[in-house]
Amino acid sequence: MKKTVLISALLLSASVFCSCSDNAAPETKQVETTTEIVTTTEVETTAEVTTEQVTAPQQEVGYDGMKALSADSVKEGEYDINVDSSSSMFKVTACKLTVKDGKMTAKMTMSGSGYEYLFMGTGEEAEKADEADYIPAEESGDVVEFTVPVEALDKEIDCAAFSKRKEQWYDRKLVFRADSLPVEALGDGAITTLESLSLADGEYKVDVKLDGGSGKASVQSPAKLTVKDGKASAEIIWSSNKYDYMIVGEEKILPTTTEEFSVFDIPVSGFDYKMAVKADTTAMSTPHEIEYTLFFDSESIKK
Repeated sequence: MKKTVLISALLLSASVFCSCSDNAAPETKQVETTTEIVTTTEVETTAEVTTEQVTAPQQEVGYDGMKALSADSVKEGEYDINVDSSSSMFKVTACKLTVKDGKMTAKMTMSGSGYEYLFMGTGEEAEKADEADYIPAEESGDVVEFTVPVEALDKEIDCAAFSKRKEQWYDRKLVFRADSLPVEALGDGAITTLESLSLADGEYKVDVKLDGGSGKASVQSPAKLTVKDGKASAEIIWSSNKYDYMIVGEEKILPTTTEEFSVFDIPVSGFDYKMAVKADTTAMSTPHEIEYTLFFDSESIKK
């Protein structure tokens, strides 16, 4: 019995050895081919990932129906202003707008220090431009700042940023948001005033459009507009009853009711522009103040 088992084992070993010997060349060739394919794929994938990281997905800037505002539509002074950037790799954390002598400039504080120069134009134009036209970074602690000319508010402006590490230009688009300015900053032609409409005291209806937040909230339109003693107010009826206060300018306003919907009577500082407001929602796990804009259309006003 032992002898039979031993012979069988020897025969099995020989069979395996012969099988391996017969297939040695094809296996080596297959391994080499597979290695070549994997290497090529890995290189292509790495290149794609690197490209995505460098360029970053472009983001929408501004809003539909923007109308450019030049310096003559903004009163002289210094204002905090919000800036939209088309790239998450070029984030503006704060910005101070200066309006003086018919011109506007903005001092932008960046989220980091990765950019050495800015050029107001495209990257292709920057490469051909004189270095004297470049705007150098100003160091401010761990971040940098850039002071740039502002052609107009509420307008897409080309801007190229030069990366220190990559040593190349990247195209960005910026929008300096007029709707983030206080109404007192806007001059003639920027908004329609109640005085210019010559509305008598009484109640009217006006179309109103809400923008901002996640886009899920809405307000009823048309809204009731009340004019009294040279001032205007509007009844804002939200799509839910989860708003417990609003902030308009520096004023905190409580709702008149929250039974079915949150309803507020708020002052209207002007028409035909995006009036900045905040609303606090209790629909989340903790209350959140959310920034919105309200646009009251003067052409829609009816008795």
